[in-house]
Amino acid sequence: MKLKDRLALYFTLISTGILAAVLVVVYFIFVKFLESDFYDRLNDRAFINAKLYLEADEISTDSLKTVKTEYLETLHDEVVRIYDDQNKARFIKDQQQFWTNDVINLVRKNKRIKLKDGLRQTVGIYYKDNQGNFVILASAVDKSTHARIGKLRISMLFTFIAIVVGLLLSARWIADKILQPLSKFVSDVKLVKSNNLSFRVQESANKDEITSLAQNFNQLLDHLEQAFILQKTFVANVSHELRTPITSLLMEAEIALNQPRNAEDYQKALRSIIEDTDKMNQMINGLVNLAQADLELGNLHTQHINLTELLLEVKANWDKKYPAVPSLHLEMNHPKNAAQLTIHFNKSLLEIALNNIIANAFKFSDQKDVHVRLQSSDEEISIAVQDFGTGIPNQNAELIYQPFFTSSGENNKKGTGLGLYMTHQIITLSKGNLSFKSDENGTTFWITWKRGFLVV
Repeated sequence: MKLKDRLALYFTLISTGILAAVLVVVYFIFVKFLESDFYDRLNDRAFINAKLYLEADEISTDSLKTVKTEYLETLHDEVVRIYDDQNKARFIKDQQQFWTNDVINLVRKNKRIKLKDGLRQTVGIYYKDNQGNFVILASAVDKSTHARIGKLRISMLFTFIAIVVGLLLSARWIADKILQPLSKFVSDVKLVKSNNLSFRVQESANKDEITSLAQNFNQLLDHLEQAFILQKTFVANVSHELRTPITSLLMEAEIALNQPRNAEDYQKALRSIIEDTDKMNQMINGLVNLAQADLELGNLHTQHINLTELLLEVKANWDKKYPAVPSLHLEMNHPKNAAQLTIHFNKSLLEIALNNIIANAFKFSDQKDVHVRLQSSDEEISIAVQDFGTGIPNQNAELIYQPFFTSSGENNKKGTGLGLYMTHQIITLSKGNLSFKSDENGTTFWITWKRGFLVV
């Protein structure tokens, strides 16, 4: 059974259960009210008979009977009896005693009783008069009330059925409207294939569970897309990038050994081999870091990160790595509320991103210092990394975030082309923005987080 059908069914069952309970309570209250009302009528009838027969001494019995018949409504199967101290019927004559001595004595003992035998209701009162003490019993069948109760049952039954059908249809419609975003989500999920992992399901503006599900699913797609990009990158580029230095090593070694050479030629060949080996080592390290970053993306353990403390740790590591010159300068503002400089993300990944930018800055700074500035405002938090090197050529500005891209030129520093690619992916995942500005006087990279997108 579909979820919306189950919701509609559960809602209908609960609602109809409550409705049935209410109808049953109303029905029994109404029945008891009519029953009590009929008892009151019988009680009035008993007192009226007492007044007519016991206190109107100068009026004959036949005249009293005529008045009673003319002015009192006759109830269905009505029976009224007045009994004296010997339990003998008085004033109203017939061939039957009608009530037993036990019932008459019970009235005399309790002064007032109410009895019900099937559909017949009976009221008994004990009445004291100057002629003696009497027991008056009045009984009748409330036929009209039972007819009304029967009609009420039928009306309630048809009303109940109509309301149940209405509730079921309305619950089905409400469930369909509520779960419509979920149906849209399911249809979007069906469109996700291995060849279009860039596709994202639609997220509604409502802050409900379905929107949260869509957001989490999109985050999962982000991770899967990164993993697939990594896989494609390895398949498409790694073999070539590793094969090139290995081939160069073999060629250099074969040329060196092809014929006897002097010591200077052997040294030149060895230096070339060392250079290619160093390049291959950098490539392997870059791939290991990329694999580590991808592993972190797949198991994203987030925590509250104070950017001031993180930058102090990064600076301490770089000062240890480069104890002399060039040096890393750190500038930070210190707001009163430490939470203003706190983000929620994976600390290892953010540290990798910062180290990649700083390492890139040192590489292209021509042995000049690198400056890092941490700034905070009501709208955003930003980290700026500035070097004073030769800058990034304009033709390379749009390519620096691509994997395995290295800039060309006579001042080019050798690298793997993976650092800025990983950094861009990490900053994007942290809901931040990575940008840069470059000219002949140097390059500045900015990492910016908007306050509205931070989860702290």
